[in-house]
Amino acid sequence: MKKFLLFAAAAALSAAAFVIIRNLIPETDEPEEVFVSAETADERMDYFSSHGWEVSEISCRDIVIPEKFSREYEEYALMQDRQGLPLRRYMGRNGRLYVYEVKNYSPENKKMLAELIVCDGIAAASMVYSEDGGKLRFPVQ
Repeated sequence: MKKFLLFAAAAALSAAAFVIIRNLIPETDEPEEVFVSAETADERMDYFSSHGWEVSEISCRDIVIPEKFSREYEEYALMQDRQGLPLRRYMGRNGRLYVYEVKNYSPENKKMLAELIVCDGIAAASMVYSEDGGKLRFPVQ
């Protein structure tokens, strides 16, 4: 009878520990969406500098975010999901793509660029990549 009571107590403690730990661990590794204002040039520059990047704007153009993502664009969207940026909210919508030269990072003497997609004054997507066709790609954050 003693063994049964010890077993029951151990099982109850294990179940309680599981419930407590399960509630402490978030359901997803992806951060919640963040809405970063990027309406002005200063706000866009502050976005990059807040993550340690020194950049200077080299171009901008109007774009349309696809209504349906290709496999490559889906990979890009997953990067945005991990950064908490709301790219998916803007599927099929107009945006503006800003491209910057990165001044404070140049692995193997490669020129690095940064991009920021802005929709409705909000940073919807961002990435840092090498100018050689993006062989090096990583999130801003």
